[in-house]
Formats: sequence, C-alpha cells, structure tokens
Amino acid sequence: MINPQKSSFISASSVIPFILVTTLFFMWGIPNNLNGVLIKQFMKSMEISRFQAGLIQSVFYMGYFVLAVPAAMLMRRFSYKIGIVFGLLLYAVGCLLFWPAAIIGRYGVFLLALFVIASGLAFLETGANSFIALLGNPESSEQRLNFSQAFNPIGSVVGVLLGTIFIFSGVEPDRTKIAAMKIAGEYSGFLQHETMRVVKPYLGLALFALIWAFLIIKVKFPIFEAERSQSPNEKAKFKDLLRFPHFWKGVLAQFFYVGAQVATWSYFIPYVQDYTGQPEKIAGYFLTGTLVAFGLGRFSATWLMEYLKPNRLMGWYSIINIILVGFSILIPGWIGMWAIFFTSFFMSLMYPTIFASSIKGLGENTKVGGSILVMAIIGGSLCTPLMGFIAQITNSMAVAMVVPLIAYIYIGYYSFIGARNYI
Repeated sequence: MINPQKSSFISASSVIPFILVTTLFFMWGIPNNLNGVLIKQFMKSMEISRFQAGLIQSVFYMGYFVLAVPAAMLMRRFSYKIGIVFGLLLYAVGCLLFWPAAIIGRYGVFLLALFVIASGLAFLETGANSFIALLGNPESSEQRLNFSQAFNPIGSVVGVLLGTIFIFSGVEPDRTKIAAMKIAGEYSGFLQHETMRVVKPYLGLALFALIWAFLIIKVKFPIFEAERSQSPNEKAKFKDLLRFPHFWKGVLAQFFYVGAQVATWSYFIPYVQDYTGQPEKIAGYFLTGTLVAFGLGRFSATWLMEYLKPNRLMGWYSIINIILVGFSILIPGWIGMWAIFFTSFFMSLMYPTIFASSIKGLGENTKVGGSILVMAIIGGSLCTPLMGFIAQITNSMAVAMVVPLIAYIYIGYYSFIGARNYI
C-alpha cells in the first residue's frame, strides 16, 4: 500500500506499474493525432468539406465526454487496473471497426469507430492521469505527470508518421484530373482505394492494445491510502467539488487547452497548404515536426519544474503562445506557419500541469474530479468544428486561429490567478 505523503518521485515497488501506465500515454497519443491525418484524407476520399471533416474531432471527443464519468464510477467501484484494462479492450474494438467501415465506405461508420476508440481512451486517461499523480509525493505530482505525459507526444509523432506514410498516398488530383478520371470510370475506384488506406494502421493499434491489456492483467497494481480506508457505502459527491474553486477553474482551463491543441493540430496541414503551397505529404511532415517540438517541451518542462513553480512556468508559456498565435493571424505564410509550429513546444506542459493542479486536495473525490477533467476534453469536440466554420465563412485559416488565441488568454489567467485558491 502506498502512502503518498512518504513516497518520493516514484517508489521502487511501483516501477513496473509506473512503466506500464506511462506507456498508455504513448498509446493514446497515436489515435489522437491520426485524426489530423484522417481529416485531410476524408476530405479527399469522402469528398467532404472542412466543417464536415471537423466532425471527426467532435465525435471523437464526445466519446471522452460521455464515458469519462462512467469510467470514474467503474474505477471507484473496482480499481484503476480494471478500468484501464476495460479501456484497452474498447480501444481495440474501435480500431478493428475501421476494417468494416472502409469496406462499407460510409463516413458515419468511421465516426462510430472513432467514438468507440475515444470511449476506451476516456477510461485510459481518467485512470492513468490520476494514478500517476497519486503515485508518490503530492508535491511532485505535476513533475511526475509531466514526465509520464512526455511520452504522449512520442505517440503523437508516431501517429502522424503512420498517417503520413501509410494513409497519405501523395496523389492529389486537381479538378481537371478528377473530371478525366470520372469520364474514364476510374474515380470511384480511386476513392475506394484512398479510403482503404486507413485500415492497416488501425489494425496494428488494435493488436498493440490487446497485448498491453494482457500485460497489465498479469501485473499487481498498488492500492492507495484513500482506496484502502474507504468504506463500501462511501461515495464521492459532485456537489462536494463545489468547495474547490481551483478545481472548477481548472476544468475550464482544461476545456480551453484541449480545444486549442486539437483545433490547431487538426487544421495545421490545411494552414500549411493554404499559405505555403506545400503538398499534403510535406505538410504532414511539418505536423510531425511540431509534435516533436511538443515532446521536447514536455521533457524540458519536467526539468524546469525543479527550479520554477509549475503554474508560473505555464503562465509564461501561455503569454508566449498568445504572441505566436497573434503572428499566425496577422502574418499568414511561412512566418505564420513557423509561429504555429512553435506553439506546440509551449503548450506541451499545459494538460498535465492543469490536471495535477486541479485535483490537489480533492481526497476521496479525486477519481470523480479526474473524470470531470477528462470530460473537459470536449473542448476539442467544440473548438475544432468552430475553427473550421470560421475558416469556411471567412475563407481564411489565419482568422480561424482566433479560437486558440482566446484559449491561451484564459489559461494565462488560470496560471497566475485561478489556481491560487489551493496552490
């Protein structure tokens, strides 16, 4: 049994569970960032608009929103381990659904598959974030969670590379070529071939998830003090969380952060193509690069937190991103593209820092509080189509960047003022 008050960054007895759970951060980074590739691919293979393609993120993050609280209830009734294994099984089922979805060729079936994947990830994120935050001294929870979360962008890079290499064909016919293909009766076959390209990466992810579920089943997980002392009839109440203003402000900050991250990455490829004229594969590699910057930001933030308070560091990073997004709006082109590119470095510490700061002091309400923070991921579901809608009505991806700009302004407020209620 772990007593967080007496444990260091991580105790020797918890190394194996720590490694297994930290790997989950890598695993959910892959499908999260394959979505950006899917948006571009389905615009081509399904012949849909940017707004319609943005529904990929809406459905995906709706899965998080709907399943986060049931995930917390399951883990409160049983354990983190049971919830994580169940999440991995849902993850695998959703990935397997990509095969029949591609054969049928219906966009709605793909959206269903993505919803199932996201439902599984809701269990993984609800369990893994809280588990890592509690697995040691509370004073080092932000640093510990930033370290584990640093493996998420590695998964993000792998996801974008998988999509760029295996999903993008590099064939982008213009209107004249499409007309010629239609006359020759080749266009429907081309669209079917482009749709089928999404299947193999997801079958590989399904196999990975099943193997990892088996490994976790075989390993003994620690039990925390709060779990051990809790009586069977004792239940956390949502109204209890009203006593923690730093928590609710953190939920809103998480909503804005995820909205900014998902919307930015979802439309990064269209931004690059619109303002630099690069082909889809080159734009995909630029997206891979910005995710590498994200990963470097996570690891460097973990180190910087040895010397700076996490929330103060996040506040300064928010100010930098406000400036960078401003450049992307006012100076679209190569300067704007590189400005967006580097926002990933400075946004990298935000999710784990907001999460760990928000659940401090929640006690027996930690699992429920963690599930509400995961529900805040719905920000990605709402901000992405909003950004697509703004781009569509203004005919400008640059103007649409006002969405992440507003998000970073609030996160800056939370960092310097909103989190003070507890920290």
